[in-house]
Amino acid sequence: MRNKRRIWLSGFTFCCLLVACAKRPEVDEGEDYIYCLNRDKTGLFKVACEIPKGTAAEAAEEVLKSMAEPSEDIQYMAAIPENVTVDSLKVEHDIAYLDFSESYQELPDIEEKLVRAAVVQSLVRLDGISGVWMTAGQEILKSESGVAFGVMNGDDFVQNTGSGPNAYEQTTLTLFFSNETGDKLVKQQMDVRYNSNVSKEKLIVEKLMGGPKKGGAYPTMNPAAALLSVTIKEGTCYVNFDSEFLNSVYDVRPEITIYSIVNSLLEGTNAGNVQIMVNGEKNVAYQETVDLSQPIARDLTWEESTE
Repeated sequence: MRNKRRIWLSGFTFCCLLVACAKRPEVDEGEDYIYCLNRDKTGLFKVACEIPKGTAAEAAEEVLKSMAEPSEDIQYMAAIPENVTVDSLKVEHDIAYLDFSESYQELPDIEEKLVRAAVVQSLVRLDGISGVWMTAGQEILKSESGVAFGVMNGDDFVQNTGSGPNAYEQTTLTLFFSNETGDKLVKQQMDVRYNSNVSKEKLIVEKLMGGPKKGGAYPTMNPAAALLSVTIKEGTCYVNFDSEFLNSVYDVRPEITIYSIVNSLLEGTNAGNVQIMVNGEKNVAYQETVDLSQPIARDLTWEESTE
């Protein structure tokens, strides 16, 4: 039988490194916090919690420990149920890989979604973590339709904070696609109606993957690629694709694919550069041509002149 244990019982050394998080329900502006469940198990509740310093894995371990601590406060309860344990945790290439005990699979559907949302949204707030891969009993978590959740970030969950969960907004995106010859970027305005809970950066990448809607522009990205996560931290937009992204299906220069992503994101967000990853790995060269190991800044030389 596999040896199961709570990750926070990992030894005296770790306990000396980190001080347990003191939780309280009031969250002041600029304070660290984690997510717990409200007492009705109908939504999430922010709880002030000073995140200890350390590696991303150490901070994540302490956060998960705090999320499992029982609460006597009438406003919220622990996000991780008492009968669910964390069997393993590792952080690699900004992705936290988290395995719960098999009892996680027995959670009611609504509660499971809330627990998953609380865990993911608490962990991606930590430096060095941009996405979370969760399993239970080493089994991949899947939706009711059997689709694997994959790497999740905060954009995968709707937060109802006054506007309804189905609130939609209208915006105009400036996106860069390929010209006919595949050697320059052409600018295209796209009017979109979107769920207000979806981040601008995720919306931009998804629309790029869907291709242009008007003539005179051509797609740049493999439509079979999967967007695993996209988030902005400290001025850098981190975009994480699966390995299918590396398989080009269009006759465009490799630089055109990369800078269609970079220039579109930097045009439409407050990010200063873009870090493209494949399965969480940065040490990648797209089409053996474009180095993705470092964040990439906008390059106007690839944009076709309108003069």
